[in-house]
Amino acid sequence: MQTKSNPEKTLLQTLRAGHIPHDLKQLAQKEGMDLEVLTKNILVGETVVLGYRTKRGPMLVGKDASTKVNANIGASTLRSSIEEERKKLHSALRAKADAVMDLSLADNLTEIRQMVLQESTVPVGTVPLYEAATLARLRRGAVVHLDPEEFFEVLERQMQEGVDFLTVHVGVTKELISRYETGKRVEGIVSRGGAITAAYIKQTGRENPLYEGYDRLLDLCERYDTVLSLGDGLRPGAIADASDFFEIGEQKTLGELQQRALERGIMSMIEGPGHVPLHLVKESVERIKRLTHNAPLYLLGPIVTDVAPGYDHITAAIGGAVAGMSGADFICYVTPSEHLGLPTEDDVFQGVIAARIAAHAADIAKNHSHASDWDLEISKARKALDWDRQISLAIDPERARQVRRERSGEGACTMCAEYCVFLVLKDQLPKI
Repeated sequence: MQTKSNPEKTLLQTLRAGHIPHDLKQLAQKEGMDLEVLTKNILVGETVVLGYRTKRGPMLVGKDASTKVNANIGASTLRSSIEEERKKLHSALRAKADAVMDLSLADNLTEIRQMVLQESTVPVGTVPLYEAATLARLRRGAVVHLDPEEFFEVLERQMQEGVDFLTVHVGVTKELISRYETGKRVEGIVSRGGAITAAYIKQTGRENPLYEGYDRLLDLCERYDTVLSLGDGLRPGAIADASDFFEIGEQKTLGELQQRALERGIMSMIEGPGHVPLHLVKESVERIKRLTHNAPLYLLGPIVTDVAPGYDHITAAIGGAVAGMSGADFICYVTPSEHLGLPTEDDVFQGVIAARIAAHAADIAKNHSHASDWDLEISKARKALDWDRQISLAIDPERARQVRRERSGEGACTMCAEYCVFLVLKDQLPKI
């Protein structure tokens, strides 16, 4: 899907001119939000609309909207197959991810991205630095041999292709990297984009091309009405590194850059950690929101303990629920294979389901419109022993149906059998 350049106005500029598009009215209705409140939230930079220009499953991320879930897919240099990525994409869609990001690093990343853009029914994001780094590796022998002009060509090409949101590591600045030394952190810089940018700065002595050329980046975003996701290149990769000088320093810079984007009429959101111990999640979310003017917050997890490789979809869901309850707006899933290897189709599905559980739990805590209605309906079905309805209401009906069939068949639940509380008290319990 290609997107024409030079739209008359970005969505933000359109709203500033006093015109409210019909699509926005539909989104407000879908979220159970007042249209005037939604418009205000977008105008002040507290809500963004993903998929608006491409009409690819447009959705709201930000204040008063439901907590959304993103699924990362993408090939690596060691394992690359368009067909595998297609299966992962459709697995994410089957699990009802709200958005997907293609993080491919393989030589055929352009073909993979085009497949994702053609087949995804939800907004698509990318990290353009990965393509720029791949070109540097193929043409000049190393990923750190970035060419700034080539980088901006990649950015515009991806916008032309119809990418809905772009992660850009604009907060990894020469000043911050000049103060970074090996040993200051347990795990150092764990963001791929952050590490590549930091290495480029150290090797060349030059500024981050995207920070230095931020106005040029905004020009492109204005031309194509693309949403920026201001990336957390200095996020902690171990809970021991959470909330350190470098993470907070980058967040301060992102807050300044978010305001510059807003002034230009460009929607943006903020990316956040990462690895955060449970007792610091709420504090971390509130700090980022404060430093970035309450912009929509997009979190990876966060993972709340480092000891569970193979189960990090669970550690991330724990962190994601607390983060969402505390004000995070967009949760990036983590799969069981995080820290171990490239995720499979099944890993993607499990990761999305775990993140959706976290997001829904957060929405209940935030008293989001109709969030608890879903729980009420499945509770009624459970009491009535209405297995078909209970399964149809499950977050993963396929899994619920499989477990019931394998454990209980079509008869009574084998967990309690004749001791089932709803049978023992059948005539005594009041009807809900």
